[in-house]
Amino acid sequence: MSREFELCPGRRVGGDQPCFIIAEIGQNHQGDLDIAKRMILMAKECGADCAKFQKSELEHKFNKKALERPYTSEHSWGKTYGEHKRHLEFSHDQYRELQKYAEEVGIFFTASGMDEMAVEFLHELDVPFFKVGSGDTNNFPYLEKTAKKGRPMVISSGMQSMNTMHQVYEIVKPLNPNFCFLQCTSAYPLQPEDVNLRVISAYQSAFPDIPIGYSGHETGIAISVAAVALGAKVVERHVTLDKTWKGSDHQASLEPNELAELVKAIRTVEKAMGSPVKQLLPCEMACNEKLGKSVVAKVAIPEGAVLTLDMLTVKVGEPRGFPPEAIFDLVGQKVKTNIDEDETITEQAVENHVKKVKC
Repeated sequence: MSREFELCPGRRVGGDQPCFIIAEIGQNHQGDLDIAKRMILMAKECGADCAKFQKSELEHKFNKKALERPYTSEHSWGKTYGEHKRHLEFSHDQYRELQKYAEEVGIFFTASGMDEMAVEFLHELDVPFFKVGSGDTNNFPYLEKTAKKGRPMVISSGMQSMNTMHQVYEIVKPLNPNFCFLQCTSAYPLQPEDVNLRVISAYQSAFPDIPIGYSGHETGIAISVAAVALGAKVVERHVTLDKTWKGSDHQASLEPNELAELVKAIRTVEKAMGSPVKQLLPCEMACNEKLGKSVVAKVAIPEGAVLTLDMLTVKVGEPRGFPPEAIFDLVGQKVKTNIDEDETITEQAVENHVKKVKC
């Protein structure tokens, strides 16, 4: 069983804890603070555990040429990529305002630090945990510095190999034991054949002492629910208020009704996972009383006869008698009363019956 740790104050992940659901707002707020607040409230109302954003210090994330290159995409908010990103980037004060609003609403608040300076700011902001986006998972100096901060970490694994993830584990584990990996494929929207949910099981085998989760970019909720059935302890999904809005992430995001349905489905699946112990349950008793079968006499059996298999059959009987699984135990037993054909075989009719114990 995966190790548990406290991801947010009072909220543990891993082991038998409920799945931690992250509503990834990212930059789907369109650079509008009011929309961002509406999305935080939506995440809370839909039942998510955390509202998450993406924080960049642009001059530290991109070099000058990357910021100056023309950006003519239909999703562009500016003539250059830098103008586009600046439109979508909230200031430190705006982040403090969003954090305060999330606290008022009653939902955990954090962000992916998209560069080392962004991590410094988020550390100062006192977020409960750091999210490491897939683009920084193989950025080992970044990982070291982030792990040394001592906050829990949620690390996505899009665009990475198993070998790289082993390296990530070896770097982070000695510095900070409180982290988990998320299976992720970095495509928007993600096609089912590229999801590879079996990686969750591979991670569970390779890293048995940390929780494993799933970050999905597919459409719909079925795949994310399946991830939970496979043992995902953290699920992250992008969210939006409107899939038709400008921005490449909106298509792969969940609208409010979908997010609410995802949360509901995850909680239902968690209940359904239940216990590995197979036994007759109290809820089955009524059906068992109505439809449960008993051993009955296939022919008339005289007092003193020794039972053979060809004397016996199995039917729904009244009254209830020996259960079907006892039929072989009855062979060789002597009856102490006459039993009519089609009559239930009861304990009172069998001499010194002792149920055989299987070893």
